[in-house]
Amino acid sequence: MNVKLALTALFAVAVFSCKSEKKTEKNSNESVVVAQKQPFFKISLAQWSLNEAIRNGEMNPLDFAEKAHEMGFEGIEYVSQLYTPMMETYDNDQVALDSILPKLKAKSAEFEVENVLIMVDGEGNLAAESESERDQAVEDHKKWVDAAKYLGCHAIRVNLIGSPDREIWKNSAIDGLKKLAEYGASQNIEVTVENHGGYSSDAALLMEVINAIDMDNCGTLPDFGNFCLERENGEMWGAPCVKEYDKYKGIAELMPKALAVSAKTYDFNEAGEETSMDFTKILQTVKDAGYTDFIGVEYEGENHTPEEGIMLTKELLINTAQNLK
Repeated sequence: MNVKLALTALFAVAVFSCKSEKKTEKNSNESVVVAQKQPFFKISLAQWSLNEAIRNGEMNPLDFAEKAHEMGFEGIEYVSQLYTPMMETYDNDQVALDSILPKLKAKSAEFEVENVLIMVDGEGNLAAESESERDQAVEDHKKWVDAAKYLGCHAIRVNLIGSPDREIWKNSAIDGLKKLAEYGASQNIEVTVENHGGYSSDAALLMEVINAIDMDNCGTLPDFGNFCLERENGEMWGAPCVKEYDKYKGIAELMPKALAVSAKTYDFNEAGEETSMDFTKILQTVKDAGYTDFIGVEYEGENHTPEEGIMLTKELLINTAQNLK
């Protein structure tokens, strides 16, 4: 697989119009080269794709914008937990963010990448059964809303993990998420929910929550993976999935309220296609929903280096977009 193909495609877009053709001759045989259409979306890099290098100290999370620029991305998606070790060296979170955020903003400006969103983890349970616990989670998330505003992001991504009881989860999720979305609206920041395990991966149920809140700045972040509803021994992460929501149905259900999209990949065949999902079917669904904003590249596989997986995902997105209706 030639991972430089993606950059070649982008260059072709800049040189030719979407419908232009160029005839060339080589060894007396005439061939026609058709320029690739510009994708209907922009492409960002999710920091989680590089989480291993950051966690083991090979990469400084402050250098994320530079790395994304080197790989040809125009937008970046931060992950809050990848800054936790750094933040713990300060007296408190606010002091930490006051030091870290200006550095991130300066780097994104220097390397000309757009700050798209922040994926927020480890800040409490927004769908907890206890109202006091939910309210504390809302308070703990607010600093990331403020951080997103400072960086110029349009959104934060949150999780909705809560009660094992379906109805209790739904009502609790509506309450906690709405309170955070109201604060987000006051700061002109969108609050998005990813299908990220448990009831949040039940797309129809998650949409009941989003529609009940009914706020313009509160929506979904459909992830092409992460549709596992139950894992062995009741584990939230790590264990094999024993019950999964249909990803194609789920993405279609989440797209009407999508404020961001995550292109999850795990592995590729020799043709560069993702082996566990039909990217053409998924991207057609995304396009049909009228979505034209950033799609974040999030590689989580083991058979390629993070850099290879990232570029293969980016290339797959660009190539697949050419064949859509």
